[in-house]
Amino acid sequence: MPLSSICRYLGDLTCRASLRAVSLLPVVMLLTVSVAMAQSERFERAWPDTDFSRLAVDLTEVISGGPPRDGIPAILEPDFLRAAEETRLDDREPVMTYVPERGPARAYPIRYLMWHEIVNDVVDGRPVAVTFCPLCNTGMVFDARVDGRALTFGVSGLLRHSDMIMYDHQTESWWQQALGEGIAGEMTGREVTQLPAWMESWSAFRAAHPDGLVLDEPDWRRAYGTNPYRNYDTSRPFLYSGEDPPHGIPPLERVVRVDDRAWPLTRLRREGRITEAGLTLSWSEGQASALDTSDLGEGREVGNVRVRDAEGRDVTHDIPFAFAFHAFHPEGRWMLGN
Repeated sequence: MPLSSICRYLGDLTCRASLRAVSLLPVVMLLTVSVAMAQSERFERAWPDTDFSRLAVDLTEVISGGPPRDGIPAILEPDFLRAAEETRLDDREPVMTYVPERGPARAYPIRYLMWHEIVNDVVDGRPVAVTFCPLCNTGMVFDARVDGRALTFGVSGLLRHSDMIMYDHQTESWWQQALGEGIAGEMTGREVTQLPAWMESWSAFRAAHPDGLVLDEPDWRRAYGTNPYRNYDTSRPFLYSGEDPPHGIPPLERVVRVDDRAWPLTRLRREGRITEAGLTLSWSEGQASALDTSDLGEGREVGNVRVRDAEGRDVTHDIPFAFAFHAFHPEGRWMLGN
């Protein structure tokens, strides 16, 4: 169809706008390709041992979080105390709890994970990676083995959808922490298995596991016990440009994620106990938000959450912010109770 006929059909103004958009399309495509190539070249220079011929994501989605690689130092050789010997933690401070099949339960205080984000540990003979991304509130424990090969992880200093990108020291592949999936390098498409673990108050851990172990203070000069992200969970997501969650759910609303389902914490807190989808979720008070006040033990109440199956067994879950759930599970189910 000739352009004059198109313009008569669309109308002069619409025609001119449409033709202008069409004329700019090659420029936009060229700029997009140029940005992608520059990004790829920059990463290849900074990560010469990462195989960027294997990718599961668009590198234009990957940005710097500020600190360089290992600027946030992962812990490789953790030391522990008996719970009864620990006197520095406030009762309401959050800890990540992992209970192995054999041996004492272990608590990894968020006051340390806030500054290190990854603790590489071996528990009951199993290599594990205890991880926490403050920007997404994703606290997750992974079996750190792939095909029987033990991996250790570091903090890349990079983010995707505001979530930490980890890297393994063995192949320098990149891993998306919120998914436990390899996204660049030799391990692209591989997964590390998330293990049942949960965030609870120090008081709750100590009451349930008086003979448990707790991560000792690392030998780094950090302001442990303080929150460098003061008031973060009542503001806006940091370094995130994606969509807000649906249903009017605030981006920084905490949700309880089990696979591709998300229960808003406000609903669970209101009801106290929810039994649906073959699960029972429970909420009890006693845990402070680590991302509110400058003092971790003084944050506003967010409560202790447990998720169990019909047999009463602990279920793998985490409690991300709603924006992070939506970013990584765009087709996920929102369990709103209506």
